[in-house]
Amino acid sequence: MANIAWFKELSKKDIPTVGGKGANLGEMFNAGIPVPPGFVITAEAYKRFIESTGIDKEIYGILKDLNVENNEELQAASKKIHEIILSAKMPQDIAEDVQESYDNLNVNEEVFRKASKQALDIIRMGRDPPFVAVRSSATAEDLPTASFAGQQATFLNVKGNKRLLEAVQKCWASLFTARAIYYRVKNNFPHEKVFIAVVVQRMARSDKAGVIFSINPMTNDETEIVIEAGWGLGESVVSGSITPDQYIIDKETFKIKSKKLNEQDWMYTLDPHIGYTVKKKILREKLNTQILTDSEISRLAELTERIEKHYGSAQDIEYAIEGSSIYIVQSRPVTTLKKPYGKEEKKEEVAPEIEAEALVQGQGVSQGIGSGAVKIVRGIEDLGKVLKGDVLVTRMTNPDMVPTMQRASAIVTNEGGSTCHAAIVSREMGIPCIVGTENATKILKENDIVTVDGSAGKVYKGRIEIKKEKESYEMEQTTVETVTEIKVIMDIPEFAEKAAATGANGVGLLRNNLMLARHGEHPSYMIRSGRKEQLIQTIIDDVSKIAEAFKGKPVWYRTFDAPTDEYRNLKGGEEEPVEANPMMGWRSVRRSLDEPELLKAEFEAIKKIHEKGLTNVGIMIPLVISVEEVKKTKEILKEAGLEPRKDVQFGIMVETPAAVQIIKEICEEGIDFISFGTNDLTQFTLAIDRDNAKVQKLYNEKHPAVLRQIKHVIDVCKQYDVETSICGQAGSDAEMAELLVKMGIDSISANIDAVKKIKYFVAKAEKKLMLEAARKKEEFSL
Repeated sequence: MANIAWFKELSKKDIPTVGGKGANLGEMFNAGIPVPPGFVITAEAYKRFIESTGIDKEIYGILKDLNVENNEELQAASKKIHEIILSAKMPQDIAEDVQESYDNLNVNEEVFRKASKQALDIIRMGRDPPFVAVRSSATAEDLPTASFAGQQATFLNVKGNKRLLEAVQKCWASLFTARAIYYRVKNNFPHEKVFIAVVVQRMARSDKAGVIFSINPMTNDETEIVIEAGWGLGESVVSGSITPDQYIIDKETFKIKSKKLNEQDWMYTLDPHIGYTVKKKILREKLNTQILTDSEISRLAELTERIEKHYGSAQDIEYAIEGSSIYIVQSRPVTTLKKPYGKEEKKEEVAPEIEAEALVQGQGVSQGIGSGAVKIVRGIEDLGKVLKGDVLVTRMTNPDMVPTMQRASAIVTNEGGSTCHAAIVSREMGIPCIVGTENATKILKENDIVTVDGSAGKVYKGRIEIKKEKESYEMEQTTVETVTEIKVIMDIPEFAEKAAATGANGVGLLRNNLMLARHGEHPSYMIRSGRKEQLIQTIIDDVSKIAEAFKGKPVWYRTFDAPTDEYRNLKGGEEEPVEANPMMGWRSVRRSLDEPELLKAEFEAIKKIHEKGLTNVGIMIPLVISVEEVKKTKEILKEAGLEPRKDVQFGIMVETPAAVQIIKEICEEGIDFISFGTNDLTQFTLAIDRDNAKVQKLYNEKHPAVLRQIKHVIDVCKQYDVETSICGQAGSDAEMAELLVKMGIDSISANIDAVKKIKYFVAKAEKKLMLEAARKKEEFSL
């Protein structure tokens, strides 16, 4: 069988040879859809590569008795196989075929067919090698329902034979990422029957680009086509970095029904000298002008109708315009409709009314029912009066209150939102909690008996019984297995065993600021007063309890991240500066780099934890806004005796739009993982104080601007084999979890009480994706 197959030679029947992606491109190419030219390095070429070099036996030997539930073993196996594949020499005939095909991408097809080999060599010598996209396209032998979407690598802006061959071998190696290995084992797909093809496609150096929906996704109107457009490469539109022009077209007449023009003052473009995407200012004469001409809009609408008819379903299409040429880069079914395509929307069920007097109402942030006597806490001096089973009512909780919170049957606050201190700690403790009532400390009276409904966000007079219908996930008797790992968020070591009992795949966020606050002293004060060793031992004791409970599974320790107002009441905290906006002030990695002794103490503690055999503890730095912060942190980590990425897993939290915009540069600096801190990412993207009850109605972690940033970061990280996760409150939201699965996230961290729920909904989302892929494959083969 040939090593190379050109798009013109492929159709839907060729999935076993070139995978779904390669077959789909061939299908569109032969249907007359303008697809950028390209070819596929077949699965047979990959098979010959591993067999002729003899590495197949070595690879399958490593995988034979691998325990994929042991994350350290899984990661080590994946790393070893990557090294084996990347160090093996590609057979000469395959390398020559790839290089010749690449050189021919720049030759006109008619000339290519008629010219002699000698003539072609002369033509190619006078032309600059093209930039190409190199994409993985996995396939499986005798496994018609297998789907491997989003598991393998993609490399953009590849130029030259050397870089191309390197990218091909990296694509082959990506068949053995930890995620891909785990997925195959859990779905009983034999490793020996899964192969990989590689798509090599000329990159359109677009002047303008964007996305098209063949159905209006906002209204589900099947008679409308929606086109979004931006200047330059399509990355700015797809990632949500800009607000694109939007055109709505009548599908029947192709008449433009409406235009919404938006200001775009910069664009992404390919710099041919360095071979990378760069940000560039828009020329003054293009500012505030319509991006697509009416003629281009009509041509795109006609193409969209053809593609939808060809596939028989609503399509989400990516396009690029280079000069006068329009290219379709990708087409896939629309999966974000508010209702199933062509079906009626299901009505929401209304919860029954409770026949009791609601005294106050706020935002329910930790589920459950709690009853008891009201105890109003106005200051630290009031904490002693809260006895076991009382309802703690206060303006807002802080780290000083954690021991008292553990005694309460429920917690009610005047202020705060879904990500405030009270919400975070209550969820971990499993205590019902309502925040943002605005007036609970005025309305509720000391020692009155009340019932707190943490789901509905209401406080009722008296002790009443509230029956709750069990959710579908609560009735599941068996443990649900998912490809996407489900981890937990933790602060308190005493809850480690409870957290581990959920079956979580590790700790995706260990917040040390809440953990250290339990001890009553500011860690900076301990350093200043010469008690660094005591602080190190405190961290060792607390973190070790959690690492022991999750032995063999990752525990990501986030370095110190406390706004100055949170620690002011601790011993030694009186020196904390008074800031107008502590959330945007002296906290996180910026403070750690200003106080390197504190950061070094944390790292020395982690080193000693590793020396105890608990090497599953990784390090994560918060609120990153520059590559320099990552570099400096790594230097301090080395000073503490740990080599980042070699001795210890090292990653960052993506919590700022700045980190989103420079994620490529951060990946190139060298990290193992990222975790989205959606609490802060949402706050900083929407300019909304997440602890302010008055604006909570506007706080939305599923806002398109937030989702587009998440999607962009996941896509970039996949190119660099950087693991992606989420540890914000959004990870405990079922709908958000489903969206994250579709985006291809590697793991989701949820609150302890939400692990089972999120696992259930993630499994449903994964099953849905597999069924959609199987249906698409079946339609493809008809």
